[in-house]
Amino acid sequence: MGTPEDGRVILVGVDGSATSDAALRWTLRALARPGDQVKAITVVPDEGLLPGTSFAFQPHGRRPTQLRDYSPADHVERLRAAVPGSAPVAVTTAQGDAATELVTASAHADLLVIGAHGGSATSELLLGSVSRECIRYARCPVTVITAEAAERV
Repeated sequence: MGTPEDGRVILVGVDGSATSDAALRWTLRALARPGDQVKAITVVPDEGLLPGTSFAFQPHGRRPTQLRDYSPADHVERLRAAVPGSAPVAVTTAQGDAATELVTASAHADLLVIGAHGGSATSELLLGSVSRECIRYARCPVTVITAEAAERV
């Protein structure tokens, strides 16, 4: 975690969605101060846990994740470049369950910022909610950017 001399460590969950983009933009515009370390983390599902092949249907409509056409580092850099004077952003990719990986990474952060996807009540009941799990178990304060807030960011 950061100290008063070297600033805070701000962790932002990034998955390419509009709400995660808004969470990163808000962090860069309104939150990050000189000396803060902004770290973006993208979590890729562990495909070893999914049955079938790339041609098979996956549980709950999930498809195997392919990062060939998506570069988290390029995506984050485009968002950062759109915020004049913003701090550099370190980008990492983890593999596993999004909530678990974000909670684990929160142990080394002063703040976790994530976007809320606002799934249906049924899907949240059956599948769980990353934001809810982060709020409950993160080892640092958590800020959740909702879809409504994303419209204003």
